Amino acid sequence: MTIIKNISIADMACRVGCAACCIAPSISSAIPGMANGKTAGERCVQLTADNRCKLFGSPDRPTVCSNLRPSMEMCGNSDFAAMEYLSRLESLTRAQ
Repeated sequence: MTIIKNISIADMACRVGCAACCIAPSISSAIPGMANGKTAGERCVQLTADNRCKLFGSPDRPTVCSNLRPSMEMCGNSDFAAMEYLSRLESLTRAQ
């Protein structure tokens, strides 16, 4: 098990209320309430007012969302760092 800045990768969990991965990236697959997915920077309609996923643990949750796992590289030390990282990654991988 690898330890980074005293956080075990195996124990990494989402920061409650962050939602960077539900806002920053585009999602091309359908999301309940968003039949065509979502654009980068668009807030997912499945986020609650306090930025929690209404579909977490549900079979209706898109596979892309279920497969995304928090990591120090992606999440950093703050919600802002996570949003910046994911926005930069979205920009670098956007179709031209």
